[in-house]
Amino acid sequence: MELENEAIAVRTKVVDGGIMVVTISNPPVNALSVKVRQGLKDALSRAQNDPQVVAIVMVGDNGNFIAGADIREFGQPPQSPSLPEVTNAIEASAKPVVAVIEGAALGGGLEVALAAHFRVVLPTARMGLPEVNLGLLPGAGGTQRAPRLMGMKAAADLMLTGRHLQSNEAVLLGLADSIVLDSDQDLVSIGVACARGLVGLAKPVVRTRDREVPNKDSALDELDEVWRANAKKAEGLFSPKKIVECLRASVELPFDDALALERKLFVECLNSPQRAGLVHAFFAEREVAKVPEIEKASVRPYQRIALIGGGTMGAGIAVSVLDSGLPVMMLERDEASIARGRANVEKVYDAMVEKGRISRDVRAAKLSNFSTSIDFNDLADIDLVIEAVFEDLEVKKSVFRELDRVCKAGAVLATNTSYLDIDLIASATSRPQDVIGLHFFSPANIMKLMEIVVPSATSADVVATAFSLAKKLKKIPVRAGICDGFIGNRILAAYKQAADYLMEDGASPYEIDEAVRAFGFPMGPFQVTDLAGGDISWAARKRRAPTRDKRLRYVEIADRICENGWFGQKTGRGFYLYPNGARIGAADPEVMQIVNAERAKKGIRPREFSSEEIMRRYVAAMVNEGAKILEEGIALRPLDIDVVFLHGYGFPRFRGGPMKYADMVGLKTVLADLKEFQKDDEFFWKPAQLIETLVDEARDFESLNGRR
Repeated sequence: MELENEAIAVRTKVVDGGIMVVTISNPPVNALSVKVRQGLKDALSRAQNDPQVVAIVMVGDNGNFIAGADIREFGQPPQSPSLPEVTNAIEASAKPVVAVIEGAALGGGLEVALAAHFRVVLPTARMGLPEVNLGLLPGAGGTQRAPRLMGMKAAADLMLTGRHLQSNEAVLLGLADSIVLDSDQDLVSIGVACARGLVGLAKPVVRTRDREVPNKDSALDELDEVWRANAKKAEGLFSPKKIVECLRASVELPFDDALALERKLFVECLNSPQRAGLVHAFFAEREVAKVPEIEKASVRPYQRIALIGGGTMGAGIAVSVLDSGLPVMMLERDEASIARGRANVEKVYDAMVEKGRISRDVRAAKLSNFSTSIDFNDLADIDLVIEAVFEDLEVKKSVFRELDRVCKAGAVLATNTSYLDIDLIASATSRPQDVIGLHFFSPANIMKLMEIVVPSATSADVVATAFSLAKKLKKIPVRAGICDGFIGNRILAAYKQAADYLMEDGASPYEIDEAVRAFGFPMGPFQVTDLAGGDISWAARKRRAPTRDKRLRYVEIADRICENGWFGQKTGRGFYLYPNGARIGAADPEVMQIVNAERAKKGIRPREFSSEEIMRRYVAAMVNEGAKILEEGIALRPLDIDVVFLHGYGFPRFRGGPMKYADMVGLKTVLADLKEFQKDDEFFWKPAQLIETLVDEARDFESLNGRR
């Protein structure tokens, strides 16, 4: 019979034999909204009070169990019932509770399942506790129930990495009790059969809370082992250490005391500034794909893709396309270049095979979609071409003239330029509406960021196609306008300039790099220069020299280093020394001699800078240039800049990105810093008008994101 249901997100029905089926239905992924929580709690209460009900089965609609918290409730005051109330009620049920899991059971969704007395999974099940990615910890019993079911080592790994388990692994580790492989059975019949089996048991079911963590004597050693493996990734983060504290409590404290500690530490994480930054990053990554062109245009078909250029970048792009399942043709100028290009692609897959990431059969299958040519005429039937040749405007224009000649009408013509004016590249064709920038980041098969650079004449459907391709390649796309360096490299030039000023004024490059790493970046600016190759940025400086504003202070230290042929890791020295091919550099006394000589030449008396002073300048330059980019419409929203820096430039995720970080510090503080620095350099540190306006209006960058 049907039972009255007060919460439309949860349906209840008692089937023959007294099994209450509780169906979570909160499209699209059954997120744990307050209606779902209330519906589950009401269903549990009814089941306990109904003598006809002997067991309870929980299932999800829409192909998922429960995919986690309802992100629409993020930032709102907590609403009753809390998730711990719900999970505790499930576990305390006097009648057996079975969770049948297909699709996602993540975060709070998995915590609901862990509180049940039996878990059965379908092959589609994905289970995880990824709260660490949002600066949180499992706060509804997950840190206590998971180690009791799957052991400390597996539970700690699950929570500290945020990874998902597939169904087979979940059963193997003990997180689920059984798997049903018969696709003909529906969720309800599976659950009902399990529930009847539990009712028929002579002994009552054992609740998770009543179990001990397996291998209790060595569990804390296992926890320490997992922590050591993840400590570097967790460096500077708040919630991972709190997760470890909760897991330790699962061994050292009674269950209820450990639950109370978990809730206390969950609230601490909830109130952490890191949580605000991580949640902002989570939302921003989903917002960047919302651009005006997608709303008004359809995607052009792109089954056949070609790539011009077989260097490191071209090979990385080719691998990205091949990994997506699409075929790709690589075109180069001669057979020798094609051979090198093919070798570059094969080298990537050979490394994957060697590391055990793919089999030789998979390698062969991917490479079967890879073809090569030295004849532009072979591109006649291609749907989308990506040019990845040398970063020279005339070279690229000559390629696009050839593409214009041979490519069919409607083919998308993309350039992978990092700095150049794509309007000028498009002008080499008779079809500028088909030209767009796809700025991949190196290595292209690994880095997720893709700047989609939109020239003035580009059609909306070409933009939509570019975003569709990015999704197909599993990239995070950010729309950018035309300027030197677009979003990322233009801002990079500004904060690198600030770092150069700091170096010339008294801080060593090694002190600057150390301060930047301590802030949360994986590398400092001078380490990045050495990794990328000092000759690359030197060439860019020489290219810009004729148009450089005379009011801009120019630091020549990097030029002196490059004049010595010291280009970084590839030459064995740059700002750092790399003896015997070392990947980690050592400070170079000769570099400091060059620095001191340049200071003396300009009459600069060096002064000391603290790490805090270094980062105030470093970040202020970044934020100020970001504000100018927003003023000019190069970026649509502040969050677009944040995503570029989170995924392309190593900005620490827990700080949310440069514009979010400015909001957290306070724009008033950032503006005060800029005005203080302006006393030393009126031109470089002049505050962007947008910052002044936002401060005057008591607003922040978030107010420009269109989410309020």
